[in-house]
Amino acid sequence: MKILALDPFLGGSHKSFLDGIQRYSSHSIIPLTMSDKFMRWRLHGGAVTLAERSVDVTDQIDLLLVSSMTNLPAFIALTNPRFAHVPTLMYMHENQLTLPLPEGKQRDTTFCYINYLSMLAADQLVFSSQFHYDSLMVELPRFLRTFPDHQNLPSVERIAAKSIILHPGLHLNEHKRFDAVRTHLHTPVILWNQRWEYDRNPSLFFKMMDRLDDSGCDFNLILAGDATTEQPREVDKIWKRYGNRILHYGYVDDFERYSTLLHQADIVVSTASYEFFCSAVMEAVYCGCHPLLPSGLTYPELVPQSLREPLLHAPVFYDNEDDLFKKLRKLLNGESRPLPLASLRNINAHLDWSQHILEFDELFDRVVSESKK
Repeated sequence: MKILALDPFLGGSHKSFLDGIQRYSSHSIIPLTMSDKFMRWRLHGGAVTLAERSVDVTDQIDLLLVSSMTNLPAFIALTNPRFAHVPTLMYMHENQLTLPLPEGKQRDTTFCYINYLSMLAADQLVFSSQFHYDSLMVELPRFLRTFPDHQNLPSVERIAAKSIILHPGLHLNEHKRFDAVRTHLHTPVILWNQRWEYDRNPSLFFKMMDRLDDSGCDFNLILAGDATTEQPREVDKIWKRYGNRILHYGYVDDFERYSTLLHQADIVVSTASYEFFCSAVMEAVYCGCHPLLPSGLTYPELVPQSLREPLLHAPVFYDNEDDLFKKLRKLLNGESRPLPLASLRNINAHLDWSQHILEFDELFDRVVSESKK
């Protein structure tokens, strides 16, 4: 089977996803992509560029695999009739209806409607998490009701009927090469390896570090957040207060160096207020970092019930800021023990692409088979 993979915004989790599909799928994956710049413009005009470039793809395509940044109706129309009868699977990395916005910024409904039309046009929708799907299904009817007439509310049911949940694969096994780096005979190291953006709430993270420091806790920091769009507002204060305790600062593009840093850390903290999935945190967990995570968002569907409040080890979830402080302090002071590496890897080992690709390939086969009925 030949699959044309469209993504006008290939970077971050989108790139990791397509890399995994290309590397592990039993099918032939033909990428047609653009760089991850000018996000709003990519969602608007990316389909025009992709349509023009598709002329160079001479293969007979069996399936279109498109990212949620693709204006699918525009692409199909601009390439008509070539792909008019080719089945389409849209992977919903994110959506524009529930994507968090900075304080004071209004949502541009144009991008929401592009997402809506693309979801209607796709034959199969695949969401990155149950949380992602549920939050969109709550927001979509609200969005449609803002229009004066012809709100097409029944279309929400049609979208729901062709939606499934399938977490993205992760490149986890490759991290095993650096297991020897891990040691627990040092000052505890707290890791931040997520984006420094508002929806990850880095301000709360640094507020928590200050509270722990004020209470006398001893710890070091690895701050490997992606700062391609912005730096944390607290960056100057961070260096003044923790300069000699910051073992690393800055985004790491080199996999060996990145994995080594993850293995050097002991605890990974998420203070996110919203996220569609949590690839960075899941990587850290696989490398042996005990996670402290919000008790909502995507995390409850990923962490087994038996590990949420283990009898002999530290809990994984926190309910609020004070709860996070108490649980972090106990970990740092040795009052509670982190989960062992084997338990941490049991959380997400099944998401490694070498195993997880089977579910995607079966899905690709099913979508194509059903289109022929």
